[in-house]
Amino acid sequence: MHGPYSTALLRLAGNAAAPNDVLLRLLTDPDDMLVRAVARRPDLPLPVVETVLTHPNIKVRIAYAESPHAEPAQRARLLDDPSPRVHLALASGPFPDGITPVRPLPEHAYQRLLTHPSGLVRSESLSSPTIPPQVLADLWNHPDPAFREAACRAWAALPDSAQQALLNDADADVRHAALLSLPCPDENQMEQLVTDLAGSWKLTDALSVGRLTRDLAERLTADPTYQASVARNPSLPADLVRTLVTSPDPHVRLLVSTRPEWTEKERAGIDYHVAPEQHLGTLSWVLEGQHDPALLRRCATSSHVWLRRSAAACPTLPADLVPQLAADDDLAVRLLLCENHPGAPAELLLDLYLNGTHRAVGMLETHPNFPTHGLAGRFAGASDPVRKRLALRDPDLDPDVLDALSRDPDTRDRAATDTRLPLPRLRQILADPATGYAAAGNAALPVVDMHRLLDHAGVASR
Repeated sequence: MHGPYSTALLRLAGNAAAPNDVLLRLLTDPDDMLVRAVARRPDLPLPVVETVLTHPNIKVRIAYAESPHAEPAQRARLLDDPSPRVHLALASGPFPDGITPVRPLPEHAYQRLLTHPSGLVRSESLSSPTIPPQVLADLWNHPDPAFREAACRAWAALPDSAQQALLNDADADVRHAALLSLPCPDENQMEQLVTDLAGSWKLTDALSVGRLTRDLAERLTADPTYQASVARNPSLPADLVRTLVTSPDPHVRLLVSTRPEWTEKERAGIDYHVAPEQHLGTLSWVLEGQHDPALLRRCATSSHVWLRRSAAACPTLPADLVPQLAADDDLAVRLLLCENHPGAPAELLLDLYLNGTHRAVGMLETHPNFPTHGLAGRFAGASDPVRKRLALRDPDLDPDVLDALSRDPDTRDRAATDTRLPLPRLRQILADPATGYAAAGNAALPVVDMHRLLDHAGVASR
């Protein structure tokens, strides 16, 4: 739409210092991508929100409905939007960006969505991961069984009478959802679940926690279909646990090797294997016991890498254990420590950021302990662009080095957003098509230059 200025306007839409009048001008533009970028900005000022909520382009209103940055109370105002498409976006959004915590709508908004004329909107609302537990809990006696089934997701918020009603519901799906929501189904309930849901993936979690009769435990451990699910069940008799230690299935042997009752010697005697790149979730018993320093110490010093990974994933890990896991020979242990522990060492963060191959290492730059001082001296002259860009994080960066980095093709885009750049150099970058007008995203850019850019791009004045 704007030729060479398209990228510049998108950068301007993301400029944290762009004032209301600039944002409002951008919202007059017919370019869908540009106006949606404005609608999804964090901390939109109220006058801009008012324009977004009534914008003639429905894609703008949908973008705001789906934005994880939007204030929930403001998003809820879109319930009065004339388009059901906006209501659907409100019900299914916001789409998480992996960084911003997703905040739920006010309870009254979900109540309206759950009674919406559109069945699709009602269904999306019911399955929303952000719907508050109390809203779900209030649905326990709803005439629609799908709503009663959804109420089971808020099991802990349900009174005993509601729980009993759901466990004895006339609808089989509701009964099963209630049984599967129990923290620890008893022996009779487990028998019922295995009978009713034989072979279903829904049984997996219940089989790992539910209490088992001797007869049911024997049947389950004898069936390869269920061995992996029961391998970690605390009620599994010791002799049956030992049968799984020699299972021909390596996954079953790995799972049984993580049981908390093993001594280190017993655990080491199990033939299990963990591949360096194998994805393993945090062990539930470690997560549940993360406030027990003795338990975390036992896991952090274990020879079993899954236990060490689980300890590293706990932000409550005692500080004296951090250096040990920071030097662990397993990459995942070191990475989990950096992702989750507030005391992750600065040099480890830097090492993984520069040398790690996992996609998560890019996020380590946001850790509060990520180093800043001295980076320019270490990396400004590096040949590797990733290292060179780190020099811009140094608070003591020499102005001449910053100027040089703003002219280097490897670093000029990031340097262009550095608020320490002198205004003449900033304007020089902004006027250079070769840089993609990267300076349009610089928070130090004067407002007059922002409007001049809009003028050059042909964006109408308000």
